[in-house]
Amino acid sequence: MSAEYQVHGDVAVITLNNPPVNGLGLATRQGIVDGLGKAQADAGVKAIVITGAGGAFSGGADIKEFGTDKSMAEPNLHTVIAAIEQSAKPVIAAIHSVCMGGGLELALGCHYRVAAPGCSVALPEVKLGLLPGAGGTQRLPRVIGVEAALNMIVSGEAVKSEFIASVPGQKLFDKLAASPESLAEEALAFAKSVADTRPLPLVRNLPCKHPQGDAYFQFARNMVKGMAKNFPAPAKCVDAVEAATRSKKFDDGLARERELFINLMWTAESRALRHLFFAERAASKIPDVPADTPKRDVKKVAVIGAGTMGGGIAMNFLNAGIPVVMLETKQEALERGVGTMRKNYEAQVKKGKLKQDKYDQRMALLTTTLDYADLKDADLVIEAVFEDMGVKEEVFKKLDEVMKPGAILASNTSTLDLNQIASFTKRPQDVVGLHFFSPANVMKLLEVVRGDATAHDVLATVMAVAKKIKKTAVVSGVCGGFIGNRMIEQYGRQAGFLLDEGCTPQQVDKAIEKFGFAMGPFRMGDLAGNDIGWAIRKRRAVEKPGMKYSKTADLLCERGRFGQKVGKGWYDYVAGKRDAIPNAEVEQMVAEHRQSLGITPRKISDEEIVQRLVYSLVNEAAHILEEGIANKASDIDVVYIFGYGFPVHRGGPLNYANEVGLFSVAQAMKRFAQNPQDDASFWQPAPLIERLVAEGKGF
Repeated sequence: MSAEYQVHGDVAVITLNNPPVNGLGLATRQGIVDGLGKAQADAGVKAIVITGAGGAFSGGADIKEFGTDKSMAEPNLHTVIAAIEQSAKPVIAAIHSVCMGGGLELALGCHYRVAAPGCSVALPEVKLGLLPGAGGTQRLPRVIGVEAALNMIVSGEAVKSEFIASVPGQKLFDKLAASPESLAEEALAFAKSVADTRPLPLVRNLPCKHPQGDAYFQFARNMVKGMAKNFPAPAKCVDAVEAATRSKKFDDGLARERELFINLMWTAESRALRHLFFAERAASKIPDVPADTPKRDVKKVAVIGAGTMGGGIAMNFLNAGIPVVMLETKQEALERGVGTMRKNYEAQVKKGKLKQDKYDQRMALLTTTLDYADLKDADLVIEAVFEDMGVKEEVFKKLDEVMKPGAILASNTSTLDLNQIASFTKRPQDVVGLHFFSPANVMKLLEVVRGDATAHDVLATVMAVAKKIKKTAVVSGVCGGFIGNRMIEQYGRQAGFLLDEGCTPQQVDKAIEKFGFAMGPFRMGDLAGNDIGWAIRKRRAVEKPGMKYSKTADLLCERGRFGQKVGKGWYDYVAGKRDAIPNAEVEQMVAEHRQSLGITPRKISDEEIVQRLVYSLVNEAAHILEEGIANKASDIDVVYIFGYGFPVHRGGPLNYANEVGLFSVAQAMKRFAQNPQDDASFWQPAPLIERLVAEGKGF
């Protein structure tokens, strides 16, 4: 059992012990009920304390049991809370560190609550597309007020216990302990002090009303509709809390909460969010690199290049308190790079997101140099220079000479062959790809590229470092463009073919943005710089001369329309603004090119646009999986959600393909293969898709 029972004088203590966060799995729930039974049967016990071992009271549901029969097996959390409420002896929750989700619902079922300062309190179920399903929407409004409770439930964000305790009239905490260390002692003393108090107070018996109910809940609905248009859960949270204020009986409100919870469980949006929750955690697991693989120390980092990427990469380490030495070839470039970093930090200070002393501390960790010899003490060096193999060769040969033995040599390359880069050194086992996404100080994704010779301890180390700098790391094998950029190339090709066949750039962008992408392919090209894609296509023309592209993007670049940085690309831009303004000359250029190919434009539906763009990602992803470039399908979804603006509520391209059904996806691909303007060979469904369809399976 993962709940321990002990008696201290006349107080029984039930301690949840299910690391890491005392998840309320079946064994833990059974342990609580058994402990309550023992305490009721022992005439010497006058009161009961429930607390958590280690670094949490309870983080809620046990994620190891999600989707299994155990998650709903009796005693479920409702049964446990009912047993607490019906206890003839007072039950006191001694809350510390983390009290979230089902853990908070459990505490709300207790007669009294004593909290340690510094405890994070939350009902975060909305982040999984759900609402609290064990009375959270009914009990929390009764102890902290309707508006405060609804804010917590709809946002899912944590609030500190000492803040809640300071709010006049709150009934969540009966006592705030002096310190986390004194909680156990103070909870026992409190339990003794209320041992003979009757009747026992129950949160369910407290009143729950809002003075302007109709107006307030309408306002709340309008707010969540604007903020969470693709997610049904926040609006249902409003319905559940409203039920708490309207229901004549507490149990009627509870029944309404349960009904809403079960309905949300079956939505595609909740399935997508739950998929991503597990996918993000699974991404750090590498099949042949055990969790206990020894890691190298990374106490100092070197960054080569002070451009946009280099500066952004350096900021990640400074934010984590790790000293950085930054190298450039010219003093002006160094000064310009450091100036940009300062500007980024100062903007955060101005907005109140960063305190001045923190900013000063971070910048104090940065040193700059023009001399490679100054990098010799670094444990990890990340190269962020121009994307050219000749330039990379020069850098890595120098690094091989100066870096100490055991230092990790990393490249931020987004497309080049990491094995070739590693071959420029006498220590290929120490070379790894760390592909940050721009802006590197903001974007969560980090593609970790594993070379043929990359050592296990190097991989284990960089995955741990990624966590330290708050990145979501996904491992990729070596191929052109790795996972993300290899797939986006196919997506970009389809966008070009759609122009050739009759679309305008804004029609394509609007269709995919309506589907939920943060930005369509043409706006994205303008943001990244159309000249980058142009350079890749020139390289492809040599490497893969048979690969078919629309010529429209090359024609655009020949006119110097490289995107936002020059104020003109597929769209026009006004200085200081990011609004994309359609350009008649670009549309004329597309129409003339179409005419030169002898293509009569046709009307293309939004549905076709979305399918061709998204299914191109899916088909290329299936090839990537088959080749072993990605470890698992969920890794690809993580790459696309955190690095490429794929709609979160759809859970990534492969999760979305599963939702549509792979049979339907494969049928659409075969239909696209019949289009003479498209690339028929690309639309042959990948063998993995054919196999999964035949077996009736998904990714």
